[in-house]
Amino acid sequence: MMLRLAMTALLMAGAILAGPAPVSAQVESTPIVIGQSYALPSAVMGATREINVWLPPGYEGGEARYPVLYVLDGGTTWQDFHHISGLAQLGTIVGTTRDVIVVGIASEDRRNELALPTDNAELIARYPTQGHSDRFRRFVAEEVQPFIEGRFRTNGETALMGESLAGLFVVETFLKEPQMFDAYVAVSPSLWWDGGRLARQAGAHLRDHSNDPRTLILTMGNEGAEAKALMDALTGNLRDHALPGVTWTFEPRPNESHATIYHGAALDAFRRLYAVPPPAN
Repeated sequence: MMLRLAMTALLMAGAILAGPAPVSAQVESTPIVIGQSYALPSAVMGATREINVWLPPGYEGGEARYPVLYVLDGGTTWQDFHHISGLAQLGTIVGTTRDVIVVGIASEDRRNELALPTDNAELIARYPTQGHSDRFRRFVAEEVQPFIEGRFRTNGETALMGESLAGLFVVETFLKEPQMFDAYVAVSPSLWWDGGRLARQAGAHLRDHSNDPRTLILTMGNEGAEAKALMDALTGNLRDHALPGVTWTFEPRPNESHATIYHGAALDAFRRLYAVPPPAN
């Protein structure tokens, strides 16, 4: 009995040392496809740009129209398209949020595309291509949105989401071109850019706003006193120039950092913007 146990142990040890058996060459593989990527020619940007689109699972077999969430930094490599479209898929699977089309707008030079111009000599020296957010906004309004609306079954309901510098772009767009989207989600926006001028001067832009229905969702992690002061300046301006049609919220997330905040904040934004209507009585 002891000899048989010893032989079994030796055989098992040999199998472990030898490693797994070779995989048969007959095993087939297929790519996992998550959405579709488009190379969109842009006259505004003077180049072809990457646009990524995720459609709800029932899109192909139906005729329904859908809201559209535009995600900045929406590339598939080292950017945010996959994890934000994954939230949309999760909401569809478990029935917690409405179906939505997710459009990822890939970034190439973030400080060029997402940051407003600055007079700060240090920032200019460090980022010589910075400060062309107005051009990128024209690209979104004049080329990306018409492409999506002309190609897919949209229902006219739109939202813009971004984090960090993309969050700064969201805030700037809300302040300067509020009619572009119905809802804005800015996660830990980089309000420090240009010495915080955008946050401090927000009131001047808000005075020009119409009373059209609009939603702004703001959130920020534990990012230090300067970041908190600038968010306080922005929310103070929002309170001082309140418009009945504009709904805005700010939710601090002290247990999150700039690096960890996005996924949970985006999930909460999905649940708010795309909540499933209660059943009719």
